[in-house]
Amino acid sequence: MASKALSLLIYNLALPFVLIAMLPGAIIKMRRRNGRWRDLAQRIGVHSKETKVAIAALPQRERFWVHAVSVGEVGVAKKLIANLLKTHAELGIVLSSTTPTGYGLAAELAAQHAGRLVAIYSPVDFVKVGWSMLKLIKPTQLVLVEAEVWPNLTFYAKLRGIPVSLVNARLSPRSERRYRKFRNFVGPVFGMLKQILVQEADDIARWESFGVERHLIHLTGSIKYDPEGATVPAAKIDELRNMLTRTGISPQQPILLAASTHAGEEIEFARVFQRLREKIRDLALLIVPRHVERRAEITTALKTIGLSPALRSVSGSRVDSTAPVFLIDTTGELAAWQHLATLVVVGKSFLAEGGQNPAEAALAQKPVLFGPHMENFKPLVDLLLKKKGAQQVADFSELESACLMLLQDPAKAAQMGQSGHRALQTHEGATQRSVERLLQSS
Repeated sequence: MASKALSLLIYNLALPFVLIAMLPGAIIKMRRRNGRWRDLAQRIGVHSKETKVAIAALPQRERFWVHAVSVGEVGVAKKLIANLLKTHAELGIVLSSTTPTGYGLAAELAAQHAGRLVAIYSPVDFVKVGWSMLKLIKPTQLVLVEAEVWPNLTFYAKLRGIPVSLVNARLSPRSERRYRKFRNFVGPVFGMLKQILVQEADDIARWESFGVERHLIHLTGSIKYDPEGATVPAAKIDELRNMLTRTGISPQQPILLAASTHAGEEIEFARVFQRLREKIRDLALLIVPRHVERRAEITTALKTIGLSPALRSVSGSRVDSTAPVFLIDTTGELAAWQHLATLVVVGKSFLAEGGQNPAEAALAQKPVLFGPHMENFKPLVDLLLKKKGAQQVADFSELESACLMLLQDPAKAAQMGQSGHRALQTHEGATQRSVERLLQSS
């Protein structure tokens, strides 16, 4: 196995070339997702005086730097942070995120916990940038959410005596294949971690295979699937229900919700909806795209098949009563919208690989359907299918049949929703267990 010094050397030689190759695509994504040019300064560790003052004002006795890449990881961090701040009065937190949508949610969270939490963009893992950020933040612990371990930052944290924890650790099949290919080089990096908190018992052997010592790995369960902290406020649900009524969709209408959809899926889900409307005359369709900046593309596609969606972002918009379609082109509300659905179909599971997280729908006790490609959530998918809390279909034709069956049999749909909710009880307490492990490492 390569030494730690050799791993870092190879990483730092390759990093500039990788970033240059990724830069054009990253800029395009930034602009599409309403990122700002001035935010790029934060990526190299340059922060405004206001941000520096806010960080300096955080409690100093214990201060965590929590990093969450994007929206999904920020959702995990949100549950973790809520528990930490509730149980640990002298703790301050800096929450960093990489994407504009992730940063937006982090900023909302910081506003809710003013004086205890500051949101920033994550710095690029260049030599010296991580060191300067550690000097600015002065964390007593660095907490990485799910998958992103930065070699330079981890090394500098260890050099400064700052424990680094990987929480809710997740290995997608793609990540596992990549890590196995470079096992000799990633092993020393993972070995610098203070602890790895994994979601499933099977994950322990996977991390050990990368050279991580067994005593560093702890089974805590999945924070994302933990019912604790996942309750959507009733006021939020009522707010969205009233909004639906104003758009022309009544509380009595059955709703098919397409969650976290990706390119090409919206029009196929809409075609399924049109065919279902021939038998379920009052059915409504809600589409929640994974990337809201695709709203114009989605709207144009739907119009080619005769649908005119109302937009969540347009005040006073109303659906077409002959084919009610509502496009949710805002972020951070998916969990609440799922509470209003009759059926939830998970996106990125039909025309792309990996899938999206079905846990929020299961926690909302809704029947969940997804396509053949749920690779990134295999343990959860296996659990839900085993407990009959979800249904996997092969294609859009089979999806149509499954939706029709559940819409015509409300008792069966309710039973599936309840079974999915019960299945997630196996992860109950994961947030608290993770918090306890972090506080023991401080």
